[in-house]
Amino acid sequence: MSLRISSTPQGFSAFITNLGIRDSTDDFVFIKSSVPCVADGVFTQSLFAGPSVTISRNNLKDSQAQGIIVISKNANVANGSVGIADAQEVLQLVATETGIAAHNIVIASTGVIGRRYPIEKIRAGLLGLGKKLTNADFNAAARGIMTTDTVPKLATRQIGNAKLVGIAKGVGMIEPNMATLLTFFFTDAAISANSLRSIFRSTIDKTFNCLSVDTDTSTSDSAVILANGIAGEVLEADFASALQEVAQELVLKIARDAEGATKIIEVTVDSAINYAQAKTVAKAIVNSPLVKTAVYGADPNWGRVAMAIGKCENEQQINPELVVISFDNVKVYPNSLTDENLEQLRQIMSQDQVRIHVSLNIGDASATVWGCDLSEGYIEINGKYST
Repeated sequence: MSLRISSTPQGFSAFITNLGIRDSTDDFVFIKSSVPCVADGVFTQSLFAGPSVTISRNNLKDSQAQGIIVISKNANVANGSVGIADAQEVLQLVATETGIAAHNIVIASTGVIGRRYPIEKIRAGLLGLGKKLTNADFNAAARGIMTTDTVPKLATRQIGNAKLVGIAKGVGMIEPNMATLLTFFFTDAAISANSLRSIFRSTIDKTFNCLSVDTDTSTSDSAVILANGIAGEVLEADFASALQEVAQELVLKIARDAEGATKIIEVTVDSAINYAQAKTVAKAIVNSPLVKTAVYGADPNWGRVAMAIGKCENEQQINPELVVISFDNVKVYPNSLTDENLEQLRQIMSQDQVRIHVSLNIGDASATVWGCDLSEGYIEINGKYST
């Protein structure tokens, strides 16, 4: 069983600073392991993926890495060959300063699309980086990768003698198609490349891939894990459990901090033909603007959930006569709701976490997804994002 911890894994150092990418807050994070790590990563499937994604995807083909660079406030996407050259230069600058081969470094970028890095500021800011590394402060790192986030997102667990820490950023442009947003995990546990890959990808699929804020998939989504092995081997089952807990904790923190959000929405669909069907239906519900706004206003208009299920036109096995829809412990369909039931439903929808449960009653598979409501705040933030 994994335990919450406040200490951090052995062997990691960091350099966190402001390079003047956009404002005066920290915008550059570099985290380095003292030894090469077993590593894995999953990245956006967007056709407009930026150089940070394409370079990092290639650098992780050998399942090894020793450092991660994160630049926030600038996505370096849609800048053509200049953007590629800039990303490669940043990698080489860090490689030269630290003695790590450039192909053993992962790079991630997040922020405004279509704007070039202020490369002169970056060059100046990275001089002497190798001598400025200190013991990794993962709280500071979590803050340094933020863009429109209002709070840093970090979670930790103990696994035997080993430790695991995860950090994440993201509150908008979130409908993952692999991982989502930016999230990084660091551990001193020893684990084989094949096991790490299997556990990591399964975890991402059941946590970050089940998160949606606004149905938009980022061009820069990246999820990476480094395991340096310094603490020795752990039971794979314990490692998988801890990683699942950390990832799910980060997912809920993202949903709670989502742009303009006032409530978390959790949707569970069970008794489905298979996991894919359950997830499809759950995502249709959590992504519905009408469901989101009903939750925001605590409007007991449960018919919007039925509408969202009905939109899953390819799921022909679904029979509305077998479906059961509930909000917490209140069954709304099939049911004849009284005024008392509707008031009870309104109270449930007024809570800061609203749980919707759907049973399809055609199989034994289930899925849970997470999202948030939709308020005026989302429009306010995104209507002025680039300015």
